[in-house]
Amino acid sequence: MTASHLRRRDLQFPCVSDYPNACYHDSMTTVEVLFRYEQHPTEAAMVALGNMSEVYGIRRVQLKEEWQTIRVEYDATRLNKAIVEQLLRRAGINIAEELPLIPAQPVVEAGPAPTPAK
Repeated sequence: MTASHLRRRDLQFPCVSDYPNACYHDSMTTVEVLFRYEQHPTEAAMVALGNMSEVYGIRRVQLKEEWQTIRVEYDATRLNKAIVEQLLRRAGINIAEELPLIPAQPVVEAGPAPTPAK
């Protein structure tokens, strides 16, 4: 069978336009990390943040100015948290701390145990 006889549905891989995340392998482990920054990023830092998506393994970068946070989704089989933090610092972001993705839950105090009925 020649290449001219192949139809689109006969191909082994999906079309990228049909599946925007098709370039990522199915067994990828995605991880999100949230950082708080101290100063508003400069224009050069914002351009560098935009270019971070070109780093193999970085899936998404979200900046929330009102909370001064940056959330990065990355492939844990390619990168780790320390490398992501280093990439942000090299981009010109002044990282203050890492924040938990799930806020701390209020502690519920247990009351006295009920006495068993006789």
